[in-house]
Amino acid sequence: MKREPCFESTLSMEEIEKNFEGVDFFSGLMAGLEEAIAYERGEAAAETFARKRSLPDVNVTAVRGALGMTQRAFAEVLGVSCRTVEAWESGRSTPTPTAKKLIYLIQEDNSLVQKLV
Repeated sequence: MKREPCFESTLSMEEIEKNFEGVDFFSGLMAGLEEAIAYERGEAAAETFARKRSLPDVNVTAVRGALGMTQRAFAEVLGVSCRTVEAWESGRSTPTPTAKKLIYLIQEDNSLVQKLV
């Protein structure tokens, strides 16, 4: 028999209810659905559109090499494992958006490494 996941909380039922006091979930759902319908019809307001910024291109090997750092040292600066940096450099995986932004910032201003150590 398949067991359904269970939500557990350290809060009492009264505390949970108090946290959601005054929240009108139905109105929020309706507003979201109305925006979706407007979007589908081509009538969506400008603020409805989420503008996703493109992430900067980074070459992890080149950035690390320009800094003269080992994979281990670069991993420590970024707060990731050495294997993660190794995987990025070999193309087995790509940096997360947050890591990519941090690597880009380091690429643009090498002095940030000293602040992160």
